Amino acid sequence: MHRFLILNGPNLNLLGTRQPEVYGSVTLDDIEALCQAHGTRIGAQVSFQQSNHEGVLIDAIHAARTDFDGIILNAGAYTHTSVALMDAIASIDRPVIELHLSNVHAREPFRHVSYISKVAQGVICGFGAKGYVLAMDALAGILDG
Repeated sequence: MHRFLILNGPNLNLLGTRQPEVYGSVTLDDIEALCQAHGTRIGAQVSFQQSNHEGVLIDAIHAARTDFDGIILNAGAYTHTSVALMDAIASIDRPVIELHLSNVHAREPFRHVSYISKVAQGVICGFGAKGYVLAMDALAGILDG
């Protein structure tokens, strides 16, 4: 059984109320339930975490070296600013899928730059909450070889 860490960054705790025209009405709790159900279907143990603090996210990535087989990371705005998250991912021997609810390439130019994608196995964006399911399937495929 694969062990996945689904890690969510700043402001994602406000999903459902924050800019619903961009992010939809689905809450982070709804997404967690979706991921837990999909994990059961594909035989993956899912741990779900959210933090607005960069250091907490870095600590979770470091801990994943021993606790998880792979990470799905929605780093929010830290995607475009955090060399520290990029370095943390590069420091572990675990596959990471970068995830975004919105299509960042159809948004403001600063969102087109991702430090995370430089060290991630792949990027999924623009599919809303369903992107998490796609990322779980992709991560399982990577781990299964």
